[in-house]
Formats: sequence, C-alpha cells, structure tokens
Amino acid sequence: MNLLSRFTNELDFTDYDEFYNRFKLIVPDNFNFAYDVVDEYARLEPGKRAMVWCDDLGEEHTFTFADIKRMSDKAANFFLSRGIGKGDTVLVILQRRYEYWTTLMALGKIGAIAIPATHMLMEKDLIYRMEKAGVKMVVSVNDDELCDNILSAAKKVPCVHTLATLGAREGFTDYSAGCAAQSDVLDVPYKKERRAGDILLLYFTSGTSGMPKMVCLSERYTLGHIVTTKFWHCCMDDGLHFTLAETGWAKASWGKLFGQWLCGSALFVYDFHGKFEPDDLMNHIAKYGITTFCAPPTVYRFMIKTDLSKYDLSSIRYMLTAGEALNPEIYRQIVMKTGHKIYEGFGQTETTVVCATFPQFMEIRPGSMGKPSPLYYVQLLDDEGRPVEQGMTGEICIRLREPQEGLFDGYYNDEQLTSSVKYDGYYHLGDLAFCDSDGYYWFVGRKDDIIKSSGYRIGPFEVESALMEHPAVLECAITAVPDELRGQLVKATIVLAPGYEGSEELVKELQNHVKKTTAPYKYPRVIEFVKELPKTISGKIRRVQIREQDSRS
Repeated sequence: MNLLSRFTNELDFTDYDEFYNRFKLIVPDNFNFAYDVVDEYARLEPGKRAMVWCDDLGEEHTFTFADIKRMSDKAANFFLSRGIGKGDTVLVILQRRYEYWTTLMALGKIGAIAIPATHMLMEKDLIYRMEKAGVKMVVSVNDDELCDNILSAAKKVPCVHTLATLGAREGFTDYSAGCAAQSDVLDVPYKKERRAGDILLLYFTSGTSGMPKMVCLSERYTLGHIVTTKFWHCCMDDGLHFTLAETGWAKASWGKLFGQWLCGSALFVYDFHGKFEPDDLMNHIAKYGITTFCAPPTVYRFMIKTDLSKYDLSSIRYMLTAGEALNPEIYRQIVMKTGHKIYEGFGQTETTVVCATFPQFMEIRPGSMGKPSPLYYVQLLDDEGRPVEQGMTGEICIRLREPQEGLFDGYYNDEQLTSSVKYDGYYHLGDLAFCDSDGYYWFVGRKDDIIKSSGYRIGPFEVESALMEHPAVLECAITAVPDELRGQLVKATIVLAPGYEGSEELVKELQNHVKKTTAPYKYPRVIEFVKELPKTISGKIRRVQIREQDSRS
C-alpha cells in the first residue's frame, strides 16, 4: 500500500494534457510528514520496508517503517533533553549514514528546523551557516577534520550550545549513545499543533556565484514531491529507489526521502567514501535489484567509460537525471550500452521538479528538460517581464499563487533577497530556456552565463553539448572572454579524456567539429585545456570563476 490517494485528487491520467490540467494536491492544514507519513505507515503496515542501507565496509541494514518511527521517537526525545524545541535550528551533517533519516524525522516531530549540510564545509563555511541561521545544535559524523572544524567554528558563534557526533569524541556529546538511552515513547504538544506551513528545512544553496542563500521549505513542500517521484521517477509501491546524492544537498530531498516514501517505495542508500567508482555502483544496482535510479549527468559520463555489459541492470525500470542539463551524446551512449532511456528533470533547491520528461505521457527528446509539472504555471519572460514568442529564449518563471505547493517560502529572515526573485507575480529562476512548437522546454543556460558575440546570443549548453560528442572531451565549460571587435568571444575550457593531449591540431579539430554540429558562429574561438574544472562543493561547474580568472590574466 501507499498513501498517495490521501494527498491527491487522482492518480491515473490518459495523457500529459489531462495530467497537467487535472492533477491537484490535497494538503491538510495540520500536515506533518513525520507523523502523517512515516508514523502512519508504521501504524498500518509496520513491517513495510523503508530503507536498505549498506556501506563500503560491508555493513548492511534493512529498516522498516516501524524501525524508523521507533528510532526517530528516541532521537526526538534526545533533542528535547538538550533543549531543542519548536523553531530551533539544527545543523545536520551526516553524509549517507542512516541516522540522517531518523534525525530529520525527529526534528520534524518536535517542530525544530533541520539544516542539512555537506561534510566538506570548512571552518569559515560553518561559521557563516551557524551565524546566518542562528544554529543551536550540530549533529555530525565522527570525522577528524570535520569535527575539528566544527569545534573551532562553534567557539566563535555563541548561539551554538550543543555539539553531537556519532560515537565518543572530546568536546561532543555521543549522539548514538544519547539516542539509544532515550524512551521510544514520544509525547510532545507540537503533535496536536502541527501546521503544513511550519518550516521543516533550510538549505544553503550551492550557488555558482555569491554567498549561499538560505532556502526556506515548509512541511507543505514535501507533498510537492509526489509529482517528482510518482510521475517522473515512476517510483512504485514496494520498489527500491536509488538516487546517488549526498544528504547535504537538496537532491536528497528530491530522491532520498519524501516522495519515495509517499509512493511506498523503499530507499536504497550506499554509504561510500573516497573516489566515486562506477564499477561499485553497477555492482550494487545489480546485487540489490534497484527498480528506479537517478543520478546527475556527471555520473552517467563516468558510467559510459566503463564496460556496462558486465552487469545485470535488468531490474531497473526507469533511469533519471537532474542537477544539470544532460548532453544528448551521453544519453545516446547510455541507451546504446544499457538499453535504458534517461528521463530528464529540471528544478532548483527552491522547487520540486519544475519540468520533466514524464515517462507515462511523453517521448524523450534528448537534451530537452521536458514539459512543466502541473504544480506550476511556467512562463518564459524577457528582460522587461513580457512573455517571449515560441522558440525565443526567455527566463524561466513560475507564476505565484497561494498556497503554492512545491515552492520555497522565501529566503530565511531575508525579505529583501526574497523580493529580488519573487516580484510582479512571478518567481524568477534565473535560468534561460526556449519552448518548441510541441511544448518541450530546452535549457539554454544561466542568465549570467549567456554570451553576446557580434550581435548573437549564445547559450553555453548547446556548445558544450556539441563538444561532448567528440571522444577527446571528458568535461567542458563554455564562457565568454572580452573582445574589442565582437564584444565577447566563445571560450571552451576542456578536460581531455584519457589518451588525448592538447595540441594546435586538436584545437582545430574541436573547432571544426562544433561548426559542423551546431551553428558555425557558436564555435569556440578560444580553447584552453585544463586538468580539472572549478566546481562548487556540490559539483556544479563555476563558470564565474573561469571568467574571473580570465579577467585577471
């Protein structure tokens, strides 16, 4: 069984138009995900599988919803014993440890606000987040460097009063022992006072420029992921979904928690450390019988470099991708090597899936982000806020309405920043796209990344896609460099695939390849070969850093 029918008007549609026009969410005023989904499964079907967890050291556990309820109740009592209550903010840095899921449910039950974060944060990053969000407590994995950074940061931020980690460590409370010692009977007044508008999560965005922003997400937001998982991921009751994401990023909320459990699907979590190995990934997919799989395009790029014929991937029903635009060449090679299509989705930390290729209703057009979710009215607007004509590039915007399921409430304690993106009746995403005659949307690039050369507007994604078709290119980033004659020139910063070396001959070959693949005026007049591209902690290419480096040279 699953709980979808409690929160939707209907689930069966004949085509995309019917899905878009008729689908509605039903959001109770007193909705709380931990109580109304996790605990409800534990009441109705306590033995239902919720999570299959394993790590790279051989440890393995299967957790039922009864297990998740019991463990989260004990954790909630632990937080209460430490003075954490409704509205308090807690920084959660637990990587892929199974305690992450019980911790988030525990904080939700007592009305506290979880701030998921990556273990790669340095002291200055931690100080910024602690001060900005008024963090009261930190719960982390027991990692030497991370814990040293947390200790140093906490000493400089007075609002932080408790540090906890998995196991014993000087300066930290033992979170594992502390939770284990608590009662599994939870009784808090908040259970009767819960509201769908209560803040559940804060995410610090991994922006490609500027300081991270605090994205505020309410309990209501979690139900928006029904569209993400039921209609895009196609998660199935009693299936096993695997999203390859660390819990410090919003992609974990997309693919490792809310929508999957609403669909009745168990989560598969592989807690690995060190360098990503495609062969390990394939082995786990085959061993555990993964039914739905989602990963960023970077992972698929690594996958096509390995011998996929060695692995039994027959359990997979759907492959998905999000996080950045998928190059058509990567799609083509995955289909050729596995027989599986990849269904693309698009969204932000501030949203659930905004556009997607919904498998039940749509054919894939490689390189397209698909069509809008029924939760959103999507409009492409020009710089003056006017709708653009079909086929023309505009900024992706979502018309605002109240309530708006699946959309962030605003930036935490920052009305000015919120009003800079929510104005004139729209939420402005800052991404550019165009829409074709069949209603498919095509990603062009970030608004700040558009190149203006000799009167042409050139989006980086199309040029990057052309370059990615060449076997010499492993990764690339397209940016602009100033030019007196043309205003700007297209520059390609390229990481070469193994076996290739940079040369003038290869530069000419790549330029000619782009000229033949896309409009000739888009070819990169400047090419630089590098060992690696600058990226955010979450792995997104920082084109702004490339531009800054070029401006200084």
